[in-house]
Amino acid sequence: MGQFFKMLFASCLGVILAITAIFLIGMAIVAGIASSVDKSEPIKSNSVLRLTFDREIPEYTNNVESQSFSSLRSNAKVLGLHDVADAIKRAKDDDNIKGILIEPENLTLGGFASARTLRQALLEFKKSGKFIYASSKYYTQGSYYMSSVADQVYLNPLGMMEVKGFSVQTSFYKNMLDRLGVNMQIFYAGKFKGATEPFRLSKFSPENKLQYHEFLKDFYSIWLSDVSASRKLNPAELKNTIDNYLADSPENAKKFGLVDQVAYRQDLINALRKKMGLSSSESINFANIYQYAADKPAKVDHSAKDKIAVLYAEGGVVDGKGANGSIGDLRYVKAIEEITADDKVKVIVLRVNSGGGSALSSETIWYALTQAKQAGKKIIVSMGDYAASGGYYIACMADSIFAEPNTVTGSIGVFSVIPSVEKTMSDKLGITFDSIKTGPFATGLTPFFNLSPAEGQKMQASTERMYELFLKRVADGRHMKRDAVHEIAQGRVWSGEDAVGIGLVDKLGGLDRALVSAAKIAGLKKYRVSNYPRLKDPLQQFISDIFEDENGQEEMRMTRVVKKDFPQWYPAYQFFTELKQSKGLQSRIMVSVPFQ
Repeated sequence: MGQFFKMLFASCLGVILAITAIFLIGMAIVAGIASSVDKSEPIKSNSVLRLTFDREIPEYTNNVESQSFSSLRSNAKVLGLHDVADAIKRAKDDDNIKGILIEPENLTLGGFASARTLRQALLEFKKSGKFIYASSKYYTQGSYYMSSVADQVYLNPLGMMEVKGFSVQTSFYKNMLDRLGVNMQIFYAGKFKGATEPFRLSKFSPENKLQYHEFLKDFYSIWLSDVSASRKLNPAELKNTIDNYLADSPENAKKFGLVDQVAYRQDLINALRKKMGLSSSESINFANIYQYAADKPAKVDHSAKDKIAVLYAEGGVVDGKGANGSIGDLRYVKAIEEITADDKVKVIVLRVNSGGGSALSSETIWYALTQAKQAGKKIIVSMGDYAASGGYYIACMADSIFAEPNTVTGSIGVFSVIPSVEKTMSDKLGITFDSIKTGPFATGLTPFFNLSPAEGQKMQASTERMYELFLKRVADGRHMKRDAVHEIAQGRVWSGEDAVGIGLVDKLGGLDRALVSAAKIAGLKKYRVSNYPRLKDPLQQFISDIFEDENGQEEMRMTRVVKKDFPQWYPAYQFFTELKQSKGLQSRIMVSVPFQ
């Protein structure tokens, strides 16, 4: 017996020591990360702010999926779009910043509206009289749009101008699914509802082609107007240059006025030295936007008692809590209830950047927002790159809606997808299924049996009921008749500019304009902004994720891999991932306008 207790004690001691060692190693890792993040050198005098826009830029700082270990060591915060724009604007009045250098070779932006927000911040910076230079080996549609604000645009002598106009390319999977024997049972309401087309067609429908063409035309018009104004070019001549790809070489890009200098980066650096009055042996003090934001944070007037709550709703609308970068109904209802209970919050600005998702979760969030309105909170909506389908659903009840001219909005429609692998299993693997049931609907929705005609009718009826509810929500929120909403709905997407004319949006403008309107409607002369939902900083999130279930970690790793290495397939992967996380009908778009 004594020997047994000795062995038991030794085993327990070994387990305790192992746990202690793991804990200490973990703490050492965390301490190492903590010591390396948010450490930035002070901004020196005579500095140049260098902008590369090569990191992910969410709407809301840190509202991204859990970061990798290496990214945590490089920088703690993932700056949001509006914090980046604000930092650029603050640099305008900073005597230490002499100018800006844009080097956008690896531009990473979510969409055209985000790019325009940053571009407008750069135009605001130019009002100071300080210089902006741009240089790249390779200009794309998006990177040139950002760079065109510069006083001098440089292109490498062997560089390229991939500026040819707007287009949309989509993968269609129907033929592959047919070959595999997968039956995608699809039910939808709205002839323009194109989210399911990749799974039921082999090319764009006429309706989808029409709506894509219409808003691409609007986007292209905005792009041409902005670029021609900055470059002092005739818009018609610029359009001719782009449409016919006349700037097909660095020399021709200069000839047609798209760039100022065909030169190497070393030539650019020498030009900057001359501009700043430095000798050829002196180095230029470059500061990146993350360093600048950390050293020169925005000032907050904590003496202001009244608050405007900015609720950032970005990503897919999903059931449950949802991860950072998604709109989980449980988390957002909790945030709305917290805002509603705060007497200091006088008005809510809902910033939407979402292509939608779960119809059920959209309705849940919509209801929470209506409860906030009944409690006396005014609600102003500000739309980003996307505010469509479920993204528009949660926005339509607002007192006022602002959108960017190049926001993608509308898509008032509903669908559901139920894949069946009955034929796949039978023909490819020789596996068949049978069932015994007490009633014709007893098996429920299963991937192993095709739906019966009666089950299909039930699904279509359910889809149409949800569509009618969506129409009612929009009609009530926008003070329109049901038939008037139906005429512009049917799943059709609109540009923000067109959405004003048809009544889905009130005014054009960004988040800044929405905040001014919110202060005015609440009669506030002095206030501070409080951001929601509350987020953990990346280090806290990293520690929390250590204890997540293995499946959750594996899914996050898979998402990172697909997003980074197979970006052209990511929309379809994201579609099915969010579909798996959601229950019931969907109200989402699969519209992606590349803007890199």
